[in-house]
Amino acid sequence: AGGGSVPVLFCFSVFARPSSVPHGAGYELLIQKFLSLYGDQIDMHRKFVVQLFAEEWSQYIDLPKGFLVNERCKVRLVPLQIQITTLGNLTPSSTVFFCCDMQERFRPAIKYFGDIISVGQRLLQGARLLGIPVIVTEQYPKGLGSTVQEIDLTGAKLVLPKTKFSMVLPEVEAALAEIPGVRSIVLFGVETHVCIQQTALELIGRGLEVHIVADATSSRSMMDRMFALERLARTGIIVTTSEAILLQLVADKEHPKFKEIQNLIKASAPESGLLSKV
Repeated sequence: AGGGSVPVLFCFSVFARPSSVPHGAGYELLIQKFLSLYGDQIDMHRKFVVQLFAEEWSQYIDLPKGFLVNERCKVRLVPLQIQITTLGNLTPSSTVFFCCDMQERFRPAIKYFGDIISVGQRLLQGARLLGIPVIVTEQYPKGLGSTVQEIDLTGAKLVLPKTKFSMVLPEVEAALAEIPGVRSIVLFGVETHVCIQQTALELIGRGLEVHIVADATSSRSMMDRMFALERLARTGIIVTTSEAILLQLVADKEHPKFKEIQNLIKASAPESGLLSKV
């Protein structure tokens, strides 16, 4: 038959909902219908495959190329195990830097604090060169002081006091919503096992990719730091270094800012032993 609609059973996870699509509908219309039926349960940061129930095989098969709905059928949407967010590609246009609680009162207590200040400053300089937004928090600054003077916050999109350990505050979520196409967060500061860990877990829970800069994050205890980084790495968070981050963001020797980024890297690379304790 020509026009009209065709009944289709749409299956996702444990759900199965009967609906219909126009006769001759293809892959795109099936996806739209899945989204209309299950949009609140589908994690759009995953890749999916659409499968068709084949009577001749008595099981689902991958949707044949060029498939069109011409008769009553049953289809399902299957999420693949590999998430797009774990690939680790960084581009300046989809990246935001998070600088967490690099405050004066922490100076005597945090191991290698001078080194992570130096690396944090280098990252913020790189962010300014590449036009990457920066969000900064300060944990209870009334009692713990402001961000250390060595770190230049010029041009930061947001500098926000907090009492919550995680940086994911309503104001931060609103700021992220104003930046189109954000996919990746580069996170550094203190303490690794408290504010950094809680921030990272909240961010990946929102479908964002998180890169923790190992040479720009520390704790009072190296034991706490080490186990936090191990735990976070197991959850799919990327534990990396400042040099890797900056060079991944420029990506090409011909990048117009490559020389300036290269000079930043050459100018300050503390050999503190911090990375031997990852």
